[in-house]
Amino acid sequence: MLFVRRLLLASFLIGSAASASGLLSQSALAQSALPVCPPPTDSEYLLLVRGETEAERAEIASILPVESAVLICQYTDEVLVRAGGFSSLETANAWASYMTTEKGFESFVSQSAGQTAGAGTAAAASSSSAYQPRLLGSGYAVLVDYGSRPEVATSVGQLFRPVGLAVYQQRAYLLAGYTTDASSANATLQQLTNAQLAAIVVNAEQVVQLSAEVSP
Repeated sequence: MLFVRRLLLASFLIGSAASASGLLSQSALAQSALPVCPPPTDSEYLLLVRGETEAERAEIASILPVESAVLICQYTDEVLVRAGGFSSLETANAWASYMTTEKGFESFVSQSAGQTAGAGTAAAASSSSAYQPRLLGSGYAVLVDYGSRPEVATSVGQLFRPVGLAVYQQRAYLLAGYTTDASSANATLQQLTNAQLAAIVVNAEQVVQLSAEVSP
């Protein structure tokens, strides 16, 4: 992803120094040289985000989770930012909702035609209305890093319910607890740590809750 960001930055700097006609020419060449967006694999969900300009696409790429494979590519007649590697439809939909609702970029989730979807889930869907992102208020949020293992939600759910989904510093986490009491937050953290789960306590004002409850 760092290579993509550098490539976009270099392209922007070169383009800004060119004449107006040169800019149009370089833009057309750059777009035609972009790869076609690869389809999702059988076990993968894709997040596709629409950015109108190179600057917007660079911003989108910087927001998306670092563990995702980010690519600027051609999808039909559009240039989109493609983030792959999501193993959970719920997580992919949550990021689509966050990018649309909080960041203002139209986003879509796609899966392979042969992949089995959950009840009422289409093979390609826009950000789910089930997700209602909101910024948490003052207090403490207890977050669990689930990496690429959505099954971690089951382990957390055995200790605390409900288990939510949240974004903190542009990364997705499970939300195990939200409280204004520091002692309560630390007690929750200790229980999660004892269960060998990667948990942290952070300032809740920096956390965006994507969903109040996920399905483990």
